[in-house]
Amino acid sequence: MEALLVGIILLFILEYDQKINTNKFIKDNEFYFKSLKEKDYEFYVRAKYGESVDIDKLFSTRIRNGIITFIIFMFFFLSRLNFLNVMAALLISYLVYKSQYTSLRGYYRKHLHQIDSMLPYYLKNIEILIQHYTVPMAIMKSLEEAPDIFKLGLRKMINRIGSGDSSIEPYMEFAREYPVRDSMRMMRLLYRLGLGAQENKQEQLLMFARTVSTLQGKAREQKYRDRLANMEKRTLVMLVVTGAGTMAILLLSMLMVFQF
Repeated sequence: MEALLVGIILLFILEYDQKINTNKFIKDNEFYFKSLKEKDYEFYVRAKYGESVDIDKLFSTRIRNGIITFIIFMFFFLSRLNFLNVMAALLISYLVYKSQYTSLRGYYRKHLHQIDSMLPYYLKNIEILIQHYTVPMAIMKSLEEAPDIFKLGLRKMINRIGSGDSSIEPYMEFAREYPVRDSMRMMRLLYRLGLGAQENKQEQLLMFARTVSTLQGKAREQKYRDRLANMEKRTLVMLVVTGAGTMAILLLSMLMVFQF
């Protein structure tokens, strides 16, 4: 324990005096550390914090916490250093590193239906604008009204289309970056709508509108189901608490009767 305390103090002093700089170490080895980043990490970060968050800074904090945890536990095991203790330090460091990702994924799962329902309502706004503008122009004009989680991906899409990429890839890139419910299908429909000739536009727009309305209906149904499940859960908790309280009072009354 003494070695651990000395190690923590020494690490703090060296970091404070900039004798060692974990941030510089992480930046210098950024290429290697990025290979540890999960494919859906950026999506989960934007789902919770929106567009304004600095994802690289947040990821660097994960790496830094993992490295510091490993160093601290190496000091802790210094007096009995062996292979098993080194592996234990690595495992604990890895769990610390993964904790932020696990928390972000837990947030997404908890708010899954709320986040998934954002896309259909955003596409409804697109549907209205497409009646007067081309698909790329409608996306650009809808940007300010878009949910924060989608804004960065929409800007990338607009930039790629504006640079002359007329393929489906900008739309598919957005769908891969934001894997919410039906994003792939809706991006394909949006792309086809942009390709359609003017005489077919109204027919394709009606198909697009029906699909969006169906998705909105599913989102509303899921919202009601979640609300009902939440109410049932609260009712069950209330019944359990009431029943337990009643039983406790009865038992207390019986004990008092027997005592007298």
